[in-house]
Amino acid sequence: MTKAYIQITLRVAPENRQKAGDVYSMYKQPFLTTVTGAKSKDLLLRDEDVQVLHGFDSRAAAEKYLTSALFNEDVVTALTPYLTAEPEVRIYETTKTQVNEGAASFPPFLSHD
Repeated sequence: MTKAYIQITLRVAPENRQKAGDVYSMYKQPFLTTVTGAKSKDLLLRDEDVQVLHGFDSRAAAEKYLTSALFNEDVVTALTPYLTAEPEVRIYETTKTQVNEGAASFPPFLSHD
């Protein structure tokens, strides 16, 4: 079960999107087969940016990947020529939402009071 995600938002000029996509394709399988705790890797395309969503079995595995040679020496090096800004890197953890009598309990910031 995926318990943590790394979301990396990349600003890439339209003319370089295919090249950035090629980098994603090149490193997807090595990520899934060699990174401890790796569960998934997806490419999300929007007009304003490209996002790569990495799934892990734990936050610790996600954090470890960000310090790995595969990420820093291979992926970052290959992507750098195509970036127009520094990437935004975020780590998210999944949480269980309690369900009571058919209605979900939302965190306070989502309450509708």
